[in-house]
Amino acid sequence: MALLTARTGTRPAPATGRGPGAGKLPGLAMAAGGVAVAWAVHRLVPAVPMLTAAVVLGIAAAHLPGVRTAVRGAARPGLTLAGKRLMRIGVVLLGLKLSLDDVLGLGWATVAMVVAVVAATFWGTLCLGRRLGLRGDQPLLIATGYSICGASAIGAVSEVSGSDEEDVATSVALVTLCGTLAIAVLPLLHHPLGLDDAQFGRWVGAGVHDVGQVVATAQTAGPAALTDAVLVKLMRVALLAPLVAAVAVSVRGRRRGAARPSGKRPPLVPLFVLGFLAMVAVRSTGWVPGGALDLAGHAQELLLAAALFGLGSAVHLPSLARTGGRVAALGLCSWVVIAGASYGGVLLTT
Repeated sequence: MALLTARTGTRPAPATGRGPGAGKLPGLAMAAGGVAVAWAVHRLVPAVPMLTAAVVLGIAAAHLPGVRTAVRGAARPGLTLAGKRLMRIGVVLLGLKLSLDDVLGLGWATVAMVVAVVAATFWGTLCLGRRLGLRGDQPLLIATGYSICGASAIGAVSEVSGSDEEDVATSVALVTLCGTLAIAVLPLLHHPLGLDDAQFGRWVGAGVHDVGQVVATAQTAGPAALTDAVLVKLMRVALLAPLVAAVAVSVRGRRRGAARPSGKRPPLVPLFVLGFLAMVAVRSTGWVPGGALDLAGHAQELLLAAALFGLGSAVHLPSLARTGGRVAALGLCSWVVIAGASYGGVLLTT
């Protein structure tokens, strides 16, 4: 029954008579508390992105005595809501970080490099994950997270693929771990690899998963590296929309080919992806005041932090340990692929 409700998003009607929303309040309150703690951690240790802290805190909450009972019981509906609905809203607002002028300003050679890196990472990770025999949608979700934009991309693709909540949580945990390691490892390779500051920034933007992790890694090389890293990273974010649409088409095809298709077919382009593209168009007009963009940026980070806390709370470490070797092998190989492909791409285009 738990698996069914995780896939369909439906829940038994509450017996308290307080309406369907009342049962979600404990989980939403717990997610809000997790966001507050994650914000405090980021303020105390700026090198730790708030989104990374939110995932780690969610995983910790799911295993702490006294808290895990609530996470698996009364708080579960609200935490699931945060992991799904708030993720969608956060992805929509993510579009306000990107304008068409920014993308075109990179130059066609860089745009082609980013597309090639994303394609190589996605297909390489997907094929290797299937060969390793990872369960469910884990190969698809991990490939998406590594190639596009970390946990945000995993949440977006899981919405159209109907992925199991545990698969989503495991994929988010792996991608977040590797992205966090990049903050410490990549700056050590800056000069040994012979990269100037701008090249290092582009390498980070093309090879690190989450936007916050990109910022934390690139700022170690100065403002020029940070600017190029963010622009290249946002180009990868722009590829989220076509990837989600392609997954939706694939899911529609599988359901059409099934003998007894169940449920409604997913839309060709999900509503939240259209919202993401609409926000990109709005940002591209140049009419949105800087203050409004800053406010939307803060709201987007808070919403994604709440969503990632909810996803992290669904991680079950004993279950993860059973496939831990294969998951870790996929993460390491995918990390090598994207780092190598992006390094070669940067050298060819600068």
